[in-house]
Amino acid sequence: MKVLVTGGAGYVGCALVPMLLEKGYDVKVLDNLMFGGDQLLPFFREPKFEFIKGDVRNPWDIKQAVQGCDAIIHLAAIVGYPACRQDPELAEAVNLDGTNNLALALSKDQTIMFASTGSNYGAVEDICTEDTPLHPLSLYGQTKTKAEKILLDNCSAIVYRFATAFGVSPRLRLDLLINDFTFKALSQEYLVVYERHFMRTFIHVHDMARAFCFGLENPDKMTGQVYNVGSEDMNLSKERICECIKQYVKCYVHYADVGEDADKRNYVVSYKKLNDLGYTTSIDIDTGIRELVRALKVVSFKTPYSNV
Repeated sequence: MKVLVTGGAGYVGCALVPMLLEKGYDVKVLDNLMFGGDQLLPFFREPKFEFIKGDVRNPWDIKQAVQGCDAIIHLAAIVGYPACRQDPELAEAVNLDGTNNLALALSKDQTIMFASTGSNYGAVEDICTEDTPLHPLSLYGQTKTKAEKILLDNCSAIVYRFATAFGVSPRLRLDLLINDFTFKALSQEYLVVYERHFMRTFIHVHDMARAFCFGLENPDKMTGQVYNVGSEDMNLSKERICECIKQYVKCYVHYADVGEDADKRNYVVSYKKLNDLGYTTSIDIDTGIRELVRALKVVSFKTPYSNV
């Protein structure tokens, strides 16, 4: 089986590609290398790895990339509300136009798996299930919600609404809540946290990759469906995350009265639908934070504008 991974040089893609290769898949990556490509270098020694430098906004790049592929894992996106807010036109072009280009290029024989988000739910008081109405509040959530509909209406699609990612990947991201908190605790020895009691739900990047492998192995059961992906054991408050970090990093935490999450993410999510099919996560919060602490100690972030 040949699998195309759009955005394969990104945070999730760099965890997913080696997993797919290890399982024996032929893997093609389409990426515009917005964040560079060094993280892909180890894969070029693999005969089953192919790379195309291209952009999902370009229909020709998409048509070339999907040829000969049995399944597509669509990761390419402007991710998170801060990045989408910074460049709304780019977010719409990548997240919506790029997804539409894929939908137009695919046949019904090609399965597409889409990395969506729990931000699509917006502000929710009850437990979120896949049937909970979608009320995205940020541009990020709005583009992901519309992209879901494009794929479900036009393709043989499996949609994953992921919990908030965390953990170490070759293309590290420090804008993710747990990664950000851990880095600041290590580098600054203090954290300023707002909405301390807000409940969030998390998933390790390794388990996100495993979820895509699970979908590739079970397309007949899953195609045409939406799944929340995460663990009910990791429905945790921001305060609980800080307490976990403080077990491994000496730092001071200040809980502020100002600041808010534009996506209003304060909810508990049910993952029963996917769990009932046999998928469960493998890495818990403590294990992931210990991993981050070890890894971030060897990563150097320096600014020329500091005397320290």
